[in-house]
Amino acid sequence: MDRRKYLKTLAVGSLGATALLNQSCETPKEKTPELPTFTLDRTPDELKREQQLLSETFFDEHEMKTIRLLADIIIPKDETSGSASDANVPEFIEFIVKDMPQHQIPMRGGLKWLDLQCMKRFNADFASCTAAQQIEIIDEIAYPEKARPELAQGVAFFNRMRDLTACGFFTSEIGIKDLGYMGNQPNQWDGVPQDVLDQYGMKYDERTLAESVKFES
Repeated sequence: MDRRKYLKTLAVGSLGATALLNQSCETPKEKTPELPTFTLDRTPDELKREQQLLSETFFDEHEMKTIRLLADIIIPKDETSGSASDANVPEFIEFIVKDMPQHQIPMRGGLKWLDLQCMKRFNADFASCTAAQQIEIIDEIAYPEKARPELAQGVAFFNRMRDLTACGFFTSEIGIKDLGYMGNQPNQWDGVPQDVLDQYGMKYDERTLAESVKFES
């Protein structure tokens, strides 16, 4: 998303509000233009761009099938949470490569590279290989420090795929729950512990105890 446009729109909105305030005591000469409307986190231009990107398609059906398989290999379903595809990570990746075109050639090229390697070894594209065959080739490109030099293109592709998968998953509802992240939560503070107060020869006065330290449970 273009944050510069967002900031520019905010600035225009602020100037417009100031002008309205200054003119409030004057006789209106013409209709005042309406200020731009906002959602919680997007300007109208950003919403328009988002809808445009959602209406477009970059990856074909076969590519999306491969991305889904790879995403679930990277983050499979377990007893804690769903898989990457359960969190709509493939759809997230489809959106990101349209929003950030620099990913398009490396991703499409990497998918082609993966299929070619599988065709040479197993006479089938990656999606058509058995689960064991898929893991066999992924194991060779998933660990950069161990990978053979001739597999450098595959390593670069899988690094990108892994980064996008992790980003999509851990910003999803499923992923945030998987992390156990609670964010800021209301809490109760009962003041400095008594042993620390005793150590420094200090104590709370009655007013502080009544107004600032002790709370109703």
